[in-house]
Amino acid sequence: MSESKLTAPDQTRITTAVKRFREVEHDFRHFAKTVYSLVSEHPRLMPVIHSVKWRVKDPTHLRRKLVGKTLKDRQRKRPPKPITADNLFERIEDLAGVRILHLHTRQMETIHACLSRILADQQYVVKEPVANTWDDESRRYFESIGIKTVARESMYTSVHYIVAPNSTSILRCEIQVRTLSEEVWGEVSHRIDYPRPTRSIACKEQLRVLARISSGCTRSVDSIFASEREHIESRRRLKAARKRSK
Repeated sequence: MSESKLTAPDQTRITTAVKRFREVEHDFRHFAKTVYSLVSEHPRLMPVIHSVKWRVKDPTHLRRKLVGKTLKDRQRKRPPKPITADNLFERIEDLAGVRILHLHTRQMETIHACLSRILADQQYVVKEPVANTWDDESRRYFESIGIKTVARESMYTSVHYIVAPNSTSILRCEIQVRTLSEEVWGEVSHRIDYPRPTRSIACKEQLRVLARISSGCTRSVDSIFASEREHIESRRRLKAARKRSK
């Protein structure tokens, strides 16, 4: 996606928007670190999460994203809804991000309940969480625990929460929650297919294969933990039966 294809007004608009972000980048960094500390050290979450990391979007990457959105809108002949310095913080909600990684799917129910309570205790403004998913089984699970789902053609899989410190702040932090297996696909896809989509048909097909492999790995881990729970419960029932028979 070449910036040379942009009009002069588009280039000026994007430059001004990126400059606006640079002016408040420190504030986004501080908020991301605050959210990171809150979730990574909270005793309710620590037993069910594997690791947590945070980041603030690099201004160069932000520029690429804005260029890409402008060119895509033009290619798809969409009505112009340009992102400007005035609406940047409303339109782009992942300028700061925290990522929570966990081992297996069923942990999400506990994570969702704990995270919702933690954010409410801080009196943060929280946008309704969304589970990005592509398979029906995952969609049914997320909906069963009260999280709405969005189908992603790219096969991207992750649960997103958008939080703000209050209703008047421009600051936003996107909290992503996904399994370690889903993280593998996410990291590879981010390097190869984002923000500039790969033109390689082979790479696109292999990313789709990797998404299915990652999903299979997650389900395999789910099965292992489910089998362990069943084994523990079976032994508990057996011990209880033996005590009753004495």
